[in-house]
Amino acid sequence: MIEEKYNKWVNHPNIDPALKAELLAMDEKQKVDAFYTNIEFGTAGMRGLLGVGTNRINLHTIRKANAGFAQYITANGEAAMQRGVAIGYDNRHMSYEFAMDSAKVLASYNIRSYVFESLRPTPELSFAVRTLNCFGGIMVTASHNPKEYNGYKLYDEKGCQLIPDLAKQVIDRVNAVEDELAIRVDLTPEQEKLITVIGKEIDEQYYAKVLGIQLNPEVKKTDVKIIFTPQHGTANIPVKEVFTRAGYQFVPVEEQCTPDPDFSNTPTPNPEETASYNLALEYAKREDADIVLSCDPDADRMGVAVKHHGEYVLLTGNQSGSVLIEYILSQLKAKGKMPANPVMFNTVVTSDLGEKIAAKYGVETEKTLTGFKFIGEKVAKYELTHEKEYVFGYEESYGSLISPFVRDKDAPQACLMLAEAACFYKAQGKTLVDVLDGLYDELGTYQESQTSITLAGKEGAERIKEIIATFRNEAPKEIGGLKVIASEDYGCLKRYENGSEQALIGFTKSDVLKFYLEDGSWIAVRPSGTEPKCKFYYCVRGTSKENAKEKTEILQAAMKKAIE
Repeated sequence: MIEEKYNKWVNHPNIDPALKAELLAMDEKQKVDAFYTNIEFGTAGMRGLLGVGTNRINLHTIRKANAGFAQYITANGEAAMQRGVAIGYDNRHMSYEFAMDSAKVLASYNIRSYVFESLRPTPELSFAVRTLNCFGGIMVTASHNPKEYNGYKLYDEKGCQLIPDLAKQVIDRVNAVEDELAIRVDLTPEQEKLITVIGKEIDEQYYAKVLGIQLNPEVKKTDVKIIFTPQHGTANIPVKEVFTRAGYQFVPVEEQCTPDPDFSNTPTPNPEETASYNLALEYAKREDADIVLSCDPDADRMGVAVKHHGEYVLLTGNQSGSVLIEYILSQLKAKGKMPANPVMFNTVVTSDLGEKIAAKYGVETEKTLTGFKFIGEKVAKYELTHEKEYVFGYEESYGSLISPFVRDKDAPQACLMLAEAACFYKAQGKTLVDVLDGLYDELGTYQESQTSITLAGKEGAERIKEIIATFRNEAPKEIGGLKVIASEDYGCLKRYENGSEQALIGFTKSDVLKFYLEDGSWIAVRPSGTEPKCKFYYCVRGTSKENAKEKTEILQAAMKKAIE
């Protein structure tokens, strides 16, 4: 089968010449990795290594995805085709080419599209879908992944990434495309007119909405200095613009403000990784800055470092999320603006601390699977029913949404709100770390962390399946000396406790396992939907920071031993 697919590609008359050269240079292992499967949609769409083959992101696999999406749109009728699709893209290799080719494939099906004139953040693409009343959206990005990756995310008419039921309708049509190499984009003059370029008019509306989230716009800003890096990506212009208009004092990391697809001036563009802050922290020490804000390339995630007692402390996504929850909810309450039935959303692998903060303010928490589309789905539900009103949503992976005029994680919003919080608390003589420590004193100390193992290629994918199957079929009775008192299997939507089982309601089946320990800690295991990784999430309850750290190390060592 692999050799058959390879021969089809290498001999096809429509194969891109550069891709053909890559095919001819392949060894047998490279052929297997490139053709053993078709690239699939995961928690954040279709994402993978750039290159030739059915298991890679390239012009032909993108065309196949677009053909399936186009058929899905046409099946929804002429009105959907006329409403069309908004298309955005980031700074990565081939992002512009994939975006423009996507518009051409859609036009070949007589579907209208609105393509950004240059790179824009993922949240602004979501905003454009909603503002232009499009039927859907496409974002060409690999988010926080390394430079070798690119990807393709689909959005519904609400500006939310496709939930599984809708994604399946697209995927079924994509899988029915027999020959991706046969898809051409030879347009008639009338079809070419279906492609519209958009830009500043959407920018201005987006900036106005972002600035509208401020809770204390009059807060004193001159005492707080911010270092900001877009990590060579799409946050560069929008965050600078919003900060300037709001009056914040910030210094951009100039070397990382160019839209460089090779990410030349950063070891990694992922704010989850400590190395991504190296240059920004040099700036912070030189400028004596209060906080460092770092966005990933498509500007849906934000990381933060805080100067505290003379040292810069990196906050995890759980920690920055907790600080944002405390600030937003405390201010809504103080100003008498708390809704009657407020609700916050986070995921099954997000820390318990956020839920405790929300409960303190009378805010209900609803959990979803990993993937912000599930939070977006809940926002849309309550928008219709008015049963509850959204006040915040976040994931542990450094992504949050302050106001749901966007239906994806929104780093420019998060940057603005965290800057406001830093100024608000500095006026009280506190850093954001002081705020977090106060929450620990009040609600309990937690240490959250994530580890992962990377296993690339066909053999790696099989090994990840083995690891998940082992934890599922031979569930541990204790981990690191702590008894497992309950477990949840989202693959079969069951919770097991005290010898009985209970259904997990309101979730789609997903390959996630979660183990609850006797001390109030938990560990979750799941394969990544976008990378060749198996991820392990830890939420550890301790009597102090030191105790929580020590327990975390013990639990991580126990899990590492279990998979060896």
